[in-house]
Amino acid sequence: MILIFAASLALGFPPATPTAPTVWNQWRGPSRDGRIPDPANAWPDSLKETHLSLSWRVEMSAGYPGPVVDESKVYSAETAGARNEVAKAFDRATGKLVWQATWPGAMSVPFFAKRNGDWIRSTPTLDADAIYVAGMRDVLVKLDAKTGREHWRVDFVERFKSPLPAFGFVCSPMVDSKGVYVQAGGAFVKLDKNDGKTIWRSLEDGGGMYGSAFASPVRATLASRDQLLVQSRTHLAGIDPETGKVLWKREIPAFRGMNILTPAVHQGGIFTSAYGGKAHRFDIVSKGAGDIDSVEAWKVGNAEANMSSPIIHDGHAYMHLRNRRVCCVNLATGNVTWTSPSSYGEYWSMVARGDRILALDNRGILYLLKANPQKLEILDERKVSDQETWGHLAVSGNELFIRELKALASWKWNQASAAR
Repeated sequence: MILIFAASLALGFPPATPTAPTVWNQWRGPSRDGRIPDPANAWPDSLKETHLSLSWRVEMSAGYPGPVVDESKVYSAETAGARNEVAKAFDRATGKLVWQATWPGAMSVPFFAKRNGDWIRSTPTLDADAIYVAGMRDVLVKLDAKTGREHWRVDFVERFKSPLPAFGFVCSPMVDSKGVYVQAGGAFVKLDKNDGKTIWRSLEDGGGMYGSAFASPVRATLASRDQLLVQSRTHLAGIDPETGKVLWKREIPAFRGMNILTPAVHQGGIFTSAYGGKAHRFDIVSKGAGDIDSVEAWKVGNAEANMSSPIIHDGHAYMHLRNRRVCCVNLATGNVTWTSPSSYGEYWSMVARGDRILALDNRGILYLLKANPQKLEILDERKVSDQETWGHLAVSGNELFIRELKALASWKWNQASAAR
């Protein structure tokens, strides 16, 4: 399983430390919404080699974690020899290995998920001089980003006596000035980022069905209330960041609890969609006396997402569907303005800059789209890997970082073509 969905406009979630435009520090980037904070400049309309070229490529063992990037290094993780998990840091300019850290952690997923592998999945999170890496066996490891030295390791199965999640730890960590937030241990948990101790545990379900939930949290201020938005296997909820109190909760029907998507925020409301369910928009409203609640604005059955997070642009959600087609949803009305006539791969990771969207298909194909609410407008496409590419695309400055199943590659826009 790959993590999905993130917030869009005005998430209101500042990272723990200031994030430069050249940093891709977490799941779906600096704002956890898949957007590059530079709408004044657009990417070129072409993916040809004269515009986009390979800088370096290094072999790795199998894994799905999307790369994260700081000013000097690129980080990802792998499952090595069906026994251990390994976090690695590479020199951003050359691809040379800087450090690696290893811990025991391999596991086997259920037979019906075997075709997607037993490999580590969660995208790590960078925060100042630390990186947080989630291992398959419900383990979270804090490492020194400069050296790879381990600061602490939390085994959620051991701590909470919860079942080992059948699909592994999938949620990508979110970090603020005090804590680390993850869906693990059959719940939504906040840890003290200094020592890994539990601050609170919310949305406890004991790891029902097949263990911990998949979705990654986001943070937003809605109805004048700062809150964490998280989708468990059964519910979408708003959680108080300080106390873990459930501020509101809505059931999201899905096939076998396959609520994979991370909630997306837009103009005071939340957009989500469920595997085997429907797409919804909920508005968060004040009830007075500091209480808030959710009101369903609309739901539609013809925009059923699978695993891929949408891009929100100009009031529309551009999303990859369970049936492998792509569609555009008007977030004000719920109307699907178009659906592609053709199908694509099983997964798209998308990053937007202005009205341009890069979409990395799991078949190793990179697409360049223009956000157009009237029709699917693909400007160009290019095969960038002969391997599967399930890890989320990372974009930093004029560079693209692609996690292939067994490799990590750095691509770079030609300076002349990118400066437009």
